Amino acid sequence: MTLDNSFTWGGASAANQYEGGYNEGGKGLNAVDVLTNGSANEPRKVTWEMPNGETGATSLSWDPNVEFKLPKGAVPKILDGYYYPSHQGTDFYHHYKEDIKLMAEMGFDVFRLSLNWSRILPNGDDEEPNEEGLAFYDKVFDECAKYGIKPLVTLSHYETPLSLIVRFGGWKDRYLIDAFTHYAEIVMKHYKGKVNYWLTFNEINAMDMAPYMGGGLIDGSEQNRAQGAHNQFVASAKTVKLAHQIDPKNQVGMMLAYSAIYPYTCDPKDQLLVMKAKQEMLFYSDVQMLGYYPTSRLKKYERDGIKLNDTVEDYELLKKYPCDFLSFSCYTSNVVTTHANDAKAAGNVSSGNITNPYLEANAWGWATDPDVLRIGLNELWTRYHKPLWVVENGLGWSDTLTNDHKIHDNYRIKYLRSQIKSMEDAVTLDGVDLMGYTMWSAIDLVSNGTGEMKKRYGFVYVDRDDRGNGSLKRYPKDSFYWYKKVIASHGQDLD
Repeated sequence: MTLDNSFTWGGASAANQYEGGYNEGGKGLNAVDVLTNGSANEPRKVTWEMPNGETGATSLSWDPNVEFKLPKGAVPKILDGYYYPSHQGTDFYHHYKEDIKLMAEMGFDVFRLSLNWSRILPNGDDEEPNEEGLAFYDKVFDECAKYGIKPLVTLSHYETPLSLIVRFGGWKDRYLIDAFTHYAEIVMKHYKGKVNYWLTFNEINAMDMAPYMGGGLIDGSEQNRAQGAHNQFVASAKTVKLAHQIDPKNQVGMMLAYSAIYPYTCDPKDQLLVMKAKQEMLFYSDVQMLGYYPTSRLKKYERDGIKLNDTVEDYELLKKYPCDFLSFSCYTSNVVTTHANDAKAAGNVSSGNITNPYLEANAWGWATDPDVLRIGLNELWTRYHKPLWVVENGLGWSDTLTNDHKIHDNYRIKYLRSQIKSMEDAVTLDGVDLMGYTMWSAIDLVSNGTGEMKKRYGFVYVDRDDRGNGSLKRYPKDSFYWYKKVIASHGQDLD
């Protein structure tokens, strides 16, 4: 058994990490344009200014137990003396033809990218779109079409327009529902015939983990996170309805940040921790795929005193317009335990520093799990019975460019070989309905979590360092040629 010709192979990106051109072509600012660089040991920061001229920077956290909040009255703003990686990214804005040609050389069927909402609507809710912004993506999609590459377009990939954050506090305000659907309607009508695969919100459960990134929230209280998630659910349902009306060929997916979750011991209390962690993660996909709030989340809101600003129509929309397919990111698995004193507290940064003793970890503490995609695909397929799409999966590493401009990233090939084998087993052995695979990332870009360049993911090396220095020249890595073979063989040649 093998993956058939309908299976799509490709790579992924995000405008805020890749595109650059932050102040060109009439683009407005977005959430990440005021986000500094960081490192494995230093968090990224949102810079701000007070009405009295006082300035500062507040650290981000991906820990849902650490509440993010700017000082009262602070307005996110670009300040002198800080470095903002999104401003240049790796300059897809000026290199799109070269980059898409490289993707075509690898044999891509699909390229996942995001639109920069504020490039289309500089303030997020402008009545008329920025024509220069629309024209840029027209050129990108035309270039893709030249090589037979289909775009998979994310409407919001941590790119909430800054104006909506300043005026409304981000997605906690219901105003953003209509602002988003206005934006979605503009781009879906404009790119009709060029784009048929859409995602609404990237890693929508980031609302809990990183509310500023996920929802532009400058006050990440539990109440605001709950309201922000609800507003995005409603906006997504309205977008599904619009998409089908605009073009019956359109398919709209949701996007979930997924990781397999394992107990450290067989203590039932550890099993309960796994259950609770999955309830938190899968709440988002339950709403967007099944069309209703799970009772576990409603009971949580009841316990915590959370009151949603909602309407009866909201829930009718959620039920009537779920997403057509589920896409997800998956890089690793996590371990949870009530026996933290007995567990080795070093390793996977996204699992409370509990190391899985059966897995290796990279320099950033992310465990390499050879079975995670098969486990994840089966869990999601069994729960929802709708088509799936792996749209992010990859390995961040500090790649070395040799004197003859080669990058020997056998560690990435080793990682991807295990991941693709795991994915193929889910399809060929378990019968999972999988639409495709877009590895993160097609071309090197800025790391979202740390804001670094040295944490590289791409098949193509970009000459740029953590402070924006470098020629921006592109150099294919060893993994570039390996992935080309994989695609040509429909996933059979993994050597």
